Amino acid sequence: MAWKKRSAADGKTVQYTTFKVRLYPTEAQAELFENTFGCCRYIWNHMLADQQRFYLETDQHFIPTPAKYKKGAPFLKEVDNQALIQEHNKLSQAFRVFFKSPETFGYPKFKKKKTDRDSFSACNHIFESGPTIYTTKDGIRMTKAGVVKAKFSRRPQAWWSLRRVTVEKTKSGKYFCYILYECEVKTPEPVTPTPETTLGLKYSMGHFYVGDHGDMADPPRWLKESKEKLVRIQRRLNRMQPGSKNYQEAVHKYRLLHEHIANQRHDFIHKESRRIANAWDAVCVRADALADMSRDPRYGSVPDSGYGMFRACLRYKLERQGKPLILPLPAHHTHLLGLRAGSGYGARQGKNLELSKVRYGAQQGNQRRTKCQGPGPCPVLQQSGFARKRLACKAPAIPVGTPANAHGSGWER
Repeated sequence: MAWKKRSAADGKTVQYTTFKVRLYPTEAQAELFENTFGCCRYIWNHMLADQQRFYLETDQHFIPTPAKYKKGAPFLKEVDNQALIQEHNKLSQAFRVFFKSPETFGYPKFKKKKTDRDSFSACNHIFESGPTIYTTKDGIRMTKAGVVKAKFSRRPQAWWSLRRVTVEKTKSGKYFCYILYECEVKTPEPVTPTPETTLGLKYSMGHFYVGDHGDMADPPRWLKESKEKLVRIQRRLNRMQPGSKNYQEAVHKYRLLHEHIANQRHDFIHKESRRIANAWDAVCVRADALADMSRDPRYGSVPDSGYGMFRACLRYKLERQGKPLILPLPAHHTHLLGLRAGSGYGARQGKNLELSKVRYGAQQGNQRRTKCQGPGPCPVLQQSGFARKRLACKAPAIPVGTPANAHGSGWER
């Protein structure tokens, strides 16, 4: 980023809030946005290619700046220079996180026009003549684009500082702008939760989540409700000539329908997470590995439910109120931490959950042992960070064939 994160005064903390607004650019402004998207993709790919070539020749890491490419590509001077600088910062950040944790963050990839996201970012700089980016009554003023007409759903406070904007074009052809504001707020006082004000949640394939009282979310099945429309459009696409005008119109309708489904899901997640964050002093959600659950057919389509986004929204909304979000390990049962004692529903759910976890753990253990048969170290354990920590601590290995419940619940880890 082009700006540094400043420290807040005593008793206050710096908080960042992002507004999403719809843009209605003119033809000239839309053309400038399209050129900026292409220039950002051009700069990213050339910087990445030069970095790879420089590393092969000198065995050192170096990323050239966008100024190097303006002489050979004069069209880069027609767009906002801040957008090109942000691409350089993003590529540098991508390499930093890759060097820090290669297993978590992959190597940066080249961008493609058809599949990658069309977006660019620009930082706000304040000069004596005024800021480079600011909002007006019905629009946003940007460098080289001028005042772009926008529709605001809410307005910032007078003391908030505009830091950065990100312009994005969706697959359906809509333009959106994400405005990042910075402000100082009073540090929230930590809330001490009690068993009566703590809510326990766990993922449910049929009900989205199940609470400790037995309450369930039961959101509408937006994808299933629109399945007939999606099938109808797909059948029409199969009978059309690719590239024709009717084909493009059908593809546009198909994208609009998927965008509508995603908006419905996001609206429910934000409203439900806000309701829970305001009503409870602490929330206990089991830290399930959603990536592993999505590969298990017993849990249904986890990505379509948006449960991961739901946990992320719960986290930041609780933190802004000084409330904790407790994420126990999957080996522990949510009914032991968040469910009230004496709840018949909780006892039944806990018993079923315990049996399913034991069966699932034994099944996974048998699969791992099958993979690790043969001489030499186990390739599965070599790739896991937990196995490396065990070897570093010289912890005794668990013998094969030991029952799953012979080592306790794992709380000591």
